[in-house]
Amino acid sequence: MNTISLTDLDSKIRSGADFVLLEALPPRYYEQKHLPGAKNMPHDAVDGLAAGLIGDREREVVIYCASPTCQNSSVAARRLETLGYRHVRVFEGGKSAWEDAGLPLQTS
Repeated sequence: MNTISLTDLDSKIRSGADFVLLEALPPRYYEQKHLPGAKNMPHDAVDGLAAGLIGDREREVVIYCASPTCQNSSVAARRLETLGYRHVRVFEGGKSAWEDAGLPLQTS
């Protein structure tokens, strides 16, 4: 599974790069706080939400969850790959690493 570092993800977000950032947690956690520009795609709703949130299967996707021990992002990434999405990366540090680095979060 391809991963992305905190530094690389921060650079992508700040530069306005063309990619889709997805949080693989239930809506209540997403609404409390999420990474800038992220969309919510719970790991158990990938099949129903992927086409609408991502669209093109060639588009780059970065997916994250709560922390390094949370497996939701890996589950969702594997499912996206099974559905034919070719450029999926996981930010393994998750929301906790982002917050610990003092980087900004958004609320819904």
